[in-house]
Amino acid sequence: MRAAGARGVNPKVAIRLIYVAAMFLVAMDATIVNVSLPAICEELGVSPAQAGTVNIGYLMAVALTLPLAGWLGERFGGKRVLLSAIAVFTAASVCCGLAGSLEGLILFRIIQGAAGGLIAPVGMALLFRAFPPEERANLSRSLVLPIAVAPAVGPVLGGFFVETLSWRWCFYINLPIGAAAFALGLAGLAAAGRPQRSGRLDWIGLLLSAPGFAMVIYALSQGSMRGWASPEIVATGLLGAVLLAAMTARSLRMPAPLLQLGLLSQRLYRTAGLIALCSSAGLLGMLYVFPLMYQNLFGASALHTGLTTFPEALGLMAASQCMPWSVRKLGVRRVIAVALLCAMAVFGALSLVQADTNAWLVRLLLLCGGFTLGHSVGAVQLLAFARIEPPRMGQATMLFQVQNRFGSALGVAVIGSVLAAGTAGAAADAALAAGPGAWGYRAALLAAAAFLALAWVLALTLRERDTAGVAVRRPQASAAAPAEAAKAPPAS
Repeated sequence: MRAAGARGVNPKVAIRLIYVAAMFLVAMDATIVNVSLPAICEELGVSPAQAGTVNIGYLMAVALTLPLAGWLGERFGGKRVLLSAIAVFTAASVCCGLAGSLEGLILFRIIQGAAGGLIAPVGMALLFRAFPPEERANLSRSLVLPIAVAPAVGPVLGGFFVETLSWRWCFYINLPIGAAAFALGLAGLAAAGRPQRSGRLDWIGLLLSAPGFAMVIYALSQGSMRGWASPEIVATGLLGAVLLAAMTARSLRMPAPLLQLGLLSQRLYRTAGLIALCSSAGLLGMLYVFPLMYQNLFGASALHTGLTTFPEALGLMAASQCMPWSVRKLGVRRVIAVALLCAMAVFGALSLVQADTNAWLVRLLLLCGGFTLGHSVGAVQLLAFARIEPPRMGQATMLFQVQNRFGSALGVAVIGSVLAAGTAGAAADAALAAGPGAWGYRAALLAAAAFLALAWVLALTLRERDTAGVAVRRPQASAAAPAEAAKAPPAS
């Protein structure tokens, strides 16, 4: 009975659904909580600055556990680690909703972040081990859901809960999704993600990398708000950089370090990772500054702003459906270069939006931005892991996620600083047609486009021989495979 039940769930379908559900939780959690911070302040009787530590603790906890993900997946098995992380994340979400004080809320947010830092790299490693390289492009049809939809749904759903129920439902919503993902994992991943041979844990590398990443991300995320010259930011950033430098030097000398930086010696993986880092910086930076401009400069409501920016997620979803076809027709190298060039043009056009610009034109621009950048994001992921051997997939996905996390923090830090400098400088200039501070928002959007320009330059360094053999299996071929297999005699 047990064996039959395990065979009843296709492991490939199971890991795809579990990864999408788990990443949806993690991606939505950041944006849905941002909307609820004012309500949290009011109910718990704390200041906005104090409530901000709810997100700071979460981000730092993610950075602390990310370096451990690869080793844990190999030592205890991807299935066990992924399901444990989902269970802890879901339980901590419920505890956040039940919290009666700010201290309790921060504690459970830290636990949430610690579990969330394991979900993406461990889940992606399981996913890419389950699907051979020629099938991975078609994965983008489902993987884009947490990347595109969850951050866009978060503000809309958070606003609905705050206005109709309570901010606590921003956390309770994770319970049904997490429980479903956990149950599916128990049923469908019986033989997936078994423990592999792993060396002893590099404790010194962990003690250097975990606080190093946490300090650098803290400095990047808080620098534009607290001031880059403030002693707190300077000391935290410098100490984090020193720790990471020491970790890098140690990792390059050790045969089995916690972070296998030797993976970066593979030119294709290194270039794809840098393109992903710059793309993440540009996308997250734009999603950070454009809603602020739409609300603060043009006076739109939070709900109207969320509905206006939502087409960007629809564009990403549409790109996920078209990307495999585009790669087959143009090749992965051309898809990345053309998509980034078009996305740059869209970001530049967004910087020209005025208060009287037709809202549907703005939505069309965001739709095009998501569609073009979605092609690049999907193709870069396809490229990054094309030459990675299955035994090293856990380390490769973890390092890739670290780069993406760093790129997001870097993008928000740089673009937030441009915005702060521009709005401060333009506030005294009443002659600006769009109003005081307009120049700062436009400069920040152009800075987001500059990150995409850097990614585009990196994409041009890809050579034809780098991407040779990165193939995409046609959907009809894979769909017909079961029927052909049924007719074929058993393999000897």
